[in-house]
Amino acid sequence: MTSAPHATRGDFADESAPQFEATGGDWDKITEEIRQLGEERIIVNMGPQHPSTHGVLRLMIEMDGEHVTEARAGIGYLHTGIEKNMEYRTWVQGVTYVTRMDYLASIFQETAYCLGVEKLLGITDDIPERATIIRVMMMELQRIGSHFVCLGTGGNELGATTVMTAGFTGREEVLRLFEMASGLRMNNAYIRPGGVAQDLPAGFVEAAREALVLILKYARELENLCLANPIFKLRTVGIGHINLAGAMALGITGPILRSAGLPYDVRKANPYCGYETYDFDVPVSDGADAYDRVLLRFEEIRQSVKIVEQTLDRLERTAGQPVMVEDKKIAWPAQLAIGSDGQGNSFEHIRNIMGTSMEALIHHFKLVTEGFRVPAGQVWQTVEHPRGELGVHLVSDGGTRPFRAHFRDPSFNNLQATSIMCEGGQVADVVVAVASIDPVMGGVDR
Repeated sequence: MTSAPHATRGDFADESAPQFEATGGDWDKITEEIRQLGEERIIVNMGPQHPSTHGVLRLMIEMDGEHVTEARAGIGYLHTGIEKNMEYRTWVQGVTYVTRMDYLASIFQETAYCLGVEKLLGITDDIPERATIIRVMMMELQRIGSHFVCLGTGGNELGATTVMTAGFTGREEVLRLFEMASGLRMNNAYIRPGGVAQDLPAGFVEAAREALVLILKYARELENLCLANPIFKLRTVGIGHINLAGAMALGITGPILRSAGLPYDVRKANPYCGYETYDFDVPVSDGADAYDRVLLRFEEIRQSVKIVEQTLDRLERTAGQPVMVEDKKIAWPAQLAIGSDGQGNSFEHIRNIMGTSMEALIHHFKLVTEGFRVPAGQVWQTVEHPRGELGVHLVSDGGTRPFRAHFRDPSFNNLQATSIMCEGGQVADVVVAVASIDPVMGGVDR
């Protein structure tokens, strides 16, 4: 824990003339307001610390006894400058940046970004069917993993360590599949403009089917630990409430919006990656509290499992088909493979470009170092992220690098609900409300 700015009541020589002491620049105004009102109020600085706030989030809470009278969120402690850095990298290199924003949902950022680049290139309809199926499968697997983390860390914040271990055990099945497909558990950079980095390895479909059985098992175990537990219900029912009007006014999406009664889901409202061809439902409720958001996330895990099962059937049907566009001016030239020493170029590809074809070596070098050119223009692309609607605005000036890349991260908008959810409740409920928002600060700060 770090020492934080705070306002404290000083020693009083004269009780009729209270005095206050304050440290920290942004607390000066708060203290001055307290002095003018002549009231004694407690200001608590929660954070920024990592484990209990889904990243380095600072909450400034004003209390009257145990009740919260004002709550404000302080962000920016995890700012990485990703959007600005992308302006100095090629379009393909941008994937390795966007995957590191919301580190629990990297595949969604990769997909949204690549869909936007493909729109600018005019090759949306040229993406191989198998690559699109793989994208859907990877996104839904990551939705499952992200919800497991949300449910697990939420339980841990309430003091239920067993809930966290069960949640992370379920997520581990997803990470194993990611490692099998891409060579990496997180920050995969697997989705590329034009398709995916490499095809799925042999045995992946069978491994995925086995993992889905375990995922449903762990989801049921989590439900049994949480939903019927009287302590869990006392801590979550009626807590963190925000109605539909408030959610819409703040631009809130995802499980929070759906818990308020509006079944808005980008996969249904504005389909992409062929989602209109999959059979699944959008869970919705009207409780608009932390408990309902837990219920919705459990149901969304089941719906994602349903979608993944459909993708596995399609992957069996498309075995052997390409996973990258045919246009060699755009297609990533490397032929990646996963070997005993990790991920890298396949031996056959290296042998070809180094010993057989000088043209292939030159093409490989220029495309990797300089990148491809994208026609001038701008595009807006959205996907349904585990936390809501994720949007990307890309601007090209006709060069090999983005002129501007900006992301509308759902955690940023959702975090604005903190004050509405917390004010009027008890300080212990602040943790529950923030856990039900499920913000990831890597996506908020970028």
